[in-house]
Amino acid sequence: MTLMASLRRIKAITTKEMRQLKRDRITFAMIVMIPLIQLLLFGYAINTDVRNVPVVVVDQSESVDGRWIVEAIRASQVVSIEGYYATATAAEAAITRGEVRAALILPPNLEHKQANNEPIGQWIIDGSDTMVAAAISQLRNMPLAHISDQPLASSPTFEVALFYNPEQRSAVNIVPGLIAVILTMTMILFTSAAIVREREKGNLELLITTPIKPLELMLGKILPYIVVGLIQMSIILGLGHLIFDVPLNGTIAQLLLGTLLFIAASLTLGLIISTIATTQLQAMQMTIFIILPTILLSGFMFPFEAMPKPAQWIAELLPATHFMRIIRAIVLRGGQLSDLPFDTLWLLGFTLLGIIVASLRFTKRLD
Repeated sequence: MTLMASLRRIKAITTKEMRQLKRDRITFAMIVMIPLIQLLLFGYAINTDVRNVPVVVVDQSESVDGRWIVEAIRASQVVSIEGYYATATAAEAAITRGEVRAALILPPNLEHKQANNEPIGQWIIDGSDTMVAAAISQLRNMPLAHISDQPLASSPTFEVALFYNPEQRSAVNIVPGLIAVILTMTMILFTSAAIVREREKGNLELLITTPIKPLELMLGKILPYIVVGLIQMSIILGLGHLIFDVPLNGTIAQLLLGTLLFIAASLTLGLIISTIATTQLQAMQMTIFIILPTILLSGFMFPFEAMPKPAQWIAELLPATHFMRIIRAIVLRGGQLSDLPFDTLWLLGFTLLGIIVASLRFTKRLD
């Protein structure tokens, strides 16, 4: 009898938990969506086989052989030729702005180099992303014997110059990206439970009776965490510079401004989650739902160019993807926010839209 009574009690608790889980639609959705998203991300979107890396060409030879070389490289599918520049300086500026990852320079004396069995050109590569740099560097010994009577067997086909990370140290690429990942985790986690916490503690009724406006409440919720985010950024970048010798090529003003834009965008995303979730557990589950794609799709772990187009479209919706480009451009390449106008304006627009949406949703909940 004791065993049967114990089993009945266990059954009652199990039935109660199942019914409660069934009523909790957000938690039930997370049970289905999290493994589904992981399956799609790891099985479809994540790809270490780098293809279609955007590059430009500076063909100073203006010859038939030069055009054959460009077409042969295009056929390799390792790179995607996005355009042509007249000078190497202009191509280097495009790399600094993050528009392309590399530039192929074909010299005016291309035929002379072919005849003397010398490298017929040079790849200038953004070496900050080691996986992308390694993929393009494989073209160093690309066979092009079909355009020359003398195969280039004794020397590489192209010379390779790696900018920003010539030693190909992974820490140079990881540390700036780590800022985006950690700020995403902490900023969204802090604010995703902001409104929910007030409700669970019984403070929401008190806030309703005060003259504070929804927009004022939203701004008041995110401002303290901006300082927290800047402290975290300083710790990561400072220790990364001291311990791993990560270069700081950009200005502090550009770095702070770019980080502020991303912190504000992440905090507003957390506020939106806070207005949707009804419990802190739900807020945490939805935060994880955002953090997982951020780590895998933003370009932190895997090259953005290696992902299929649908995955890239999803990645473009994430604030971390845009900040990843900004922080690496500023820290590693010495770029400025004006070099990345799309990413800068996207973060600014996301922040403004997010604050408005969070304010409107909070107003509806007051009703």
